[in-house]
Amino acid sequence: MIRVQKGDFDPNEEIDLITRGNSKIGAIGSFIGLVRAEDSENPITSLSLEHYKGMTEKMLSNIEKEANNRWKLESSLIIHRVGKLRVGERIVLVVTASAHRAAALESCNFLIDWLKTKAPFWKYEQKITGGKWVDARLEDEKSTKKWNSQL
Repeated sequence: MIRVQKGDFDPNEEIDLITRGNSKIGAIGSFIGLVRAEDSENPITSLSLEHYKGMTEKMLSNIEKEANNRWKLESSLIIHRVGKLRVGERIVLVVTASAHRAAALESCNFLIDWLKTKAPFWKYEQKITGGKWVDARLEDEKSTKKWNSQL
């Protein structure tokens, strides 16, 4: 399941919704991303996320399908927020559910790595001294490459 939304989410409610009544689930992998202040001398005060409606959902769906092709999952969920978010607010929720922990944890890690590099979101950091668009990080690209080598 994929959702791109402005509003916040409750991780416990979301996990309950995608796992309720499925007795095949023995493990849940999850990740919650938060807006962090980062630099203590020039902290981030807010983060604005933009996306290309339709294209973003399609890419998230493709990433989710790839995870389901690689691992036997009972359920999966990606929620990504857009709009202006303050420090400490939730940005993203990734949940995978499977019979065994390895599939749940590995697929969750895969989805997080691919979201960081393949999903079309644009981030604008507002700091005390001004704002800037966030560039892709080399370490995120390296994380994604490890999954490519396993194709």
